[in-house]
Amino acid sequence: MTMKITTSRLVLGLSGALFAMSAGTQLLAHGNVTPQPVDTTALPDIKPDNDTWLQHNPYRGNAKAAEIGESAYGQNCARCHGLQAQSGGIAPDLRYLEVGDTGDEWFVQRYHHGSSHDGKVYMPPLGEVLGQKTGWAIRTWLETKHLDD
Repeated sequence: MTMKITTSRLVLGLSGALFAMSAGTQLLAHGNVTPQPVDTTALPDIKPDNDTWLQHNPYRGNAKAAEIGESAYGQNCARCHGLQAQSGGIAPDLRYLEVGDTGDEWFVQRYHHGSSHDGKVYMPPLGEVLGQKTGWAIRTWLETKHLDD
């Protein structure tokens, strides 16, 4: 098997390894990560309360939610699902997630509960960590990136 590595990827990879070694931390690919907090105060509260998980996106079409979702995605999702939601193969390419209510069900389930198989965590549950408002903001932004199959 041959692998083509571009100079920019090599430099980026080596700089990450050097940073990790100098910081005294482990360099993990698709391993433990710390979710980054997201400021959702500009978004309307979710009714009846923020703790009851909705099954449909209350922010669909909300430009401010899409803006917050883009930032939240970049901080918390892009390392696995790819920049601009274009996966490099580690995790599903979320540009192909169904739009509208039909895709909301899958999204909220995966976001809230994560995904694991045979004792291996493929996606951590983010619902309780980042909250429902952040999840729906990310979903709103993802719908702006949608591609048909």
